[in-house]
Amino acid sequence: MKPKIDLKKTVYPLVDYPRIINTTFSELGTISINEQIDSTPTVNEFFNLYNELFYEIPSFGDINSHQYLIETSAEYIDFDANQEEITALRAEITDLRRQLLESQVATAEAISGEKLDLDAALVDNETLADNDEFNNIMKDLGDIPSSPTEANTTNTTGTTSSPNPTSTSGGGSSGGGY
Repeated sequence: MKPKIDLKKTVYPLVDYPRIINTTFSELGTISINEQIDSTPTVNEFFNLYNELFYEIPSFGDINSHQYLIETSAEYIDFDANQEEITALRAEITDLRRQLLESQVATAEAISGEKLDLDAALVDNETLADNDEFNNIMKDLGDIPSSPTEANTTNTTGTTSSPNPTSTSGGGSSGGGY
């Protein structure tokens, strides 16, 4: 035989019910829309928190990383549209650097009178695009004067020339009259 269980039912008047019984869902962990709005951080609060956590955020990762922030922000502002212009400008800079290198080599060859062992056409674009590598190439060419001077145009091979050369061919006779 099963034990008998007595149930008691308490009935409250409609006017007293909201004062006695909690009719909100606070026990279930839900919050109202106003509470959600109040708890949402502002943009200033977000960036303050970001700055506080900056070095704790991993550099790379699919989520919760600096890489993720950059990629999602770039996607949001359509950053790739600017990337095409940047790529075109970098190509133009590389071309201008190649032209500068060619003119520097030609100037050095003209001043020195010797052929340099540097063909600017064979220098790859990656080398020209790299600031450090390009600067090293230009430094290796040395200081090239902008115009010819006595110092850079004087023949130093040991031969001398005089302003009035003498002729060694004889064509006349001495003294002889009729």
